[in-house]
Amino acid sequence: MIKSVLTFMRKPGMPVDEFQDYWLNEHPKAVLQLDGLQRYVQSHPLRSGYAKRDLPVDGIAETWWPDTETMKRNTGTAAWEALIADEERFVDRDTMNLLLVEEHVMKDEPVADHGFKIVEIVPRKKGMAVEDFQRHWRDIHGPLGASIPQVRRYVQNHARLSAYDRGRSPVCDGYAMVWFDSMDDMRASPSTKEYQATIADEANFIDHDRLDFVITKEHVIVG
Repeated sequence: MIKSVLTFMRKPGMPVDEFQDYWLNEHPKAVLQLDGLQRYVQSHPLRSGYAKRDLPVDGIAETWWPDTETMKRNTGTAAWEALIADEERFVDRDTMNLLLVEEHVMKDEPVADHGFKIVEIVPRKKGMAVEDFQRHWRDIHGPLGASIPQVRRYVQNHARLSAYDRGRSPVCDGYAMVWFDSMDDMRASPSTKEYQATIADEANFIDHDRLDFVITKEHVIVG
């Protein structure tokens, strides 16, 4: 199975409420016409986040496919053209960044219906080899993050090595997705020794100057 993570900004001048409503209730009609789509998840930034700062993204869409061939086969079809036309209604397509990823589930416990999901945009430490970065993130940092008591679910999404072919540099090296049952749980987590050990380890493999995040509400459209 192949997974993609797509990030983007809303159309300039479009109110956040209008953008999120259209994306959630209208756009899936176009997405679901694609052939072979197995799972589709939208993550919408909490509206309260916009009052605090400029967010790095307005939307995060995750899709799962049987293989890359199935995904690519949609390109150029009538359904694909209709999808692009619909995106023009609410997305700034110049800001769209697609990353094919390898998913690693570090922790998988039930999340409350009113829970939320933090998505971190993760850049590797400057000068660090991709393979070393991925190994450290998965094998050393992953268990640390999963040990935080308040964390309910934790998934790492590593850029596929093909993203680096021929000297290319993806928009980021991966996405960390962490679920909490409540804001109170999230705010309590920094006081734990597990959280402190996790944060201390980040300097070993992450470029903190480029690390960013957004707090979201997840909507499972398919799957």
